[in-house]
Amino acid sequence: MNSAARRLSAITPSPTLAISAKAKNLQAAGIEVLNLSAGEPDFDTPEHIRAAAVAALARGETHYTATDGTAELKSAILSKLKRENGLEYALDEIIASSGAKQSLFNLCLALLNPGDEVLIPAPHWVSYPAMAHIAQAKPCIIDCPQRQGFKLDSGSLEAAITPKTRLLILNSPNNPSGACYTAEELAALGEVLRRHEKILIASDDIYEHLLYTNDTFVNIAMVVPELKPRCIIINGVSKAYAMTGWRLGYAAGPAWLIGAMKKIQSHSTSNPSSLSQAGALAALNGTQDCVAEMRTVFSRRRDHFISGLDRIKGLSCPPPAGAFYAFVDCSTAIAARDLENDVAFATWLLEDLRIAAVPGSAFGTANHIRFSYACAEPTLDATLERLGRALGRR
Repeated sequence: MNSAARRLSAITPSPTLAISAKAKNLQAAGIEVLNLSAGEPDFDTPEHIRAAAVAALARGETHYTATDGTAELKSAILSKLKRENGLEYALDEIIASSGAKQSLFNLCLALLNPGDEVLIPAPHWVSYPAMAHIAQAKPCIIDCPQRQGFKLDSGSLEAAITPKTRLLILNSPNNPSGACYTAEELAALGEVLRRHEKILIASDDIYEHLLYTNDTFVNIAMVVPELKPRCIIINGVSKAYAMTGWRLGYAAGPAWLIGAMKKIQSHSTSNPSSLSQAGALAALNGTQDCVAEMRTVFSRRRDHFISGLDRIKGLSCPPPAGAFYAFVDCSTAIAARDLENDVAFATWLLEDLRIAAVPGSAFGTANHIRFSYACAEPTLDATLERLGRALGRR
């Protein structure tokens, strides 16, 4: 009998991509859908980045590059990490990949053995547990409720660690909650991690530049330098530079692990796209005005959308510190409509209100819904109007 590999039995396709695809299918059929499901900026990639890729194409840069990226791009990544994060690396401690997602996937395959445990604070990005499963490791989800600011604390971390724990994944600013760790919070986690030397830490910084508070972005390697040899920094150009389709991410970490990730990548994609690397080089080395401009727009949308949600009955959402998502507690609305759970609520939103959003259970936190405000203001206004009509206003 034909069947897929057993390792796939514990994973499902990405719920965010599935809902986004369903919304797009409805739109293709001529049905208007307000699509707030995908984590993708609605801006075009800035012109100077596009021009750099066009110029690279004209120069004939259409061949294989080094597996881990061109020397020019890796040098730009080194400069970025030193300039913006105060972190110094060597070239053999950097790898460019086909998206930050591939960097994380490479990490799991290169590091984890069957039975190893991966600590994943929830709410979490949907793909973290799947990556652990594919590597035949065990994802251990740590519930971080709203009363904790959707963030892991030192007590919960200590309680979750076992002799099998090999990796902790931290994502700040967080998808889906927008929560961002402070230096003090990371220092407290660092105190625990110092005592457990076998644990490595993956810091997913993909939303680094989308922070709306007065705090300065920090990751755990910046705050606790002693842990830097055990940290893998994951980042990319997709969110900050509106380059999601370019598929270009990178990782920085100890040479032995980056070398193992390079070995994995050499047998999958070989190297990231040469043209995407040229665009990423322009993004990292060029003006950062485009990043500031997009962040200003996202901040304005955040304030407007969260304010509107707060006036709708049955919904509750703390203002997110970063990223571009509203992670909304919809438990009261679920009960008011006599729905079973957040999946049923998301289905009702799509089928009855023609609003596409992702159920919180996909992120490990039930009775929530994730709206992306990385879309035009008229879409956000129409969403608030439909929700207000259906659920009532306070």
